[in-house]
Amino acid sequence: MLAEQAQQAGWAAFDGGREADATALYQDSYAAAAEAGDTALAGNALAFLAYQTVSGDRHAGVEIAARSCETIGLDTPAGVRALLHERKAWACAVAGLLSETERALHDANAALNDVGGSPQPDWVAWVDHTELKIMSGRCWTELNRPLRAVPQLENALEQYDDSHARDKALYLSWLADSYLCAGEIEQAAAVADRALDLCDGVASVRPRRRLTPFLKRLDGHRGVSAVATLLEKAAG
Repeated sequence: MLAEQAQQAGWAAFDGGREADATALYQDSYAAAAEAGDTALAGNALAFLAYQTVSGDRHAGVEIAARSCETIGLDTPAGVRALLHERKAWACAVAGLLSETERALHDANAALNDVGGSPQPDWVAWVDHTELKIMSGRCWTELNRPLRAVPQLENALEQYDDSHARDKALYLSWLADSYLCAGEIEQAAAVADRALDLCDGVASVRPRRRLTPFLKRLDGHRGVSAVATLLEKAAG
């Protein structure tokens, strides 16, 4: 219970921009899970830590993600395997490792297709094929592969109602990134505009933090009317 609750608290701290608190909580979670002999929770604690670390230290993030997958055993539930592999895929994508990203996404998909096996813990109930499409699209965006990213993200985002404002705004930011990478400036601006609307008032710092550097890159296209309108709105 301590390991699981520390993970939840760590994620809340990370989502709220309290990085040091998140790191400490993930480390506490790993220690508690290891002491309890719960390899699935230990692996997830490392996956959380890798997810946070990779944005600042790509090499360390990939190493921690690899360690999280090393906790997988024959009795590890399919949902846990899928989660650890997709978090490894993300770390590899941020580090620019194409083949490693592809392999991890393949392993995550294979795990999700494993309908048998051990009962799934409650904390992986959200990991499904829609979530994997989101993660795949995010990975391909990071790797500057918009032709792969856009279909995955658009398909998955069709499943998200606007009431899931934090998640939808965050994932739309990667879709906007991919459109910009593909040279679809107006579409990138339209998607970012929608994300900006959705992230207004949400407690998470991450959607706006994701949009800020994107808007700076879009500034070079201020001559496009949709971009000028968006930038004025974002500054207001």
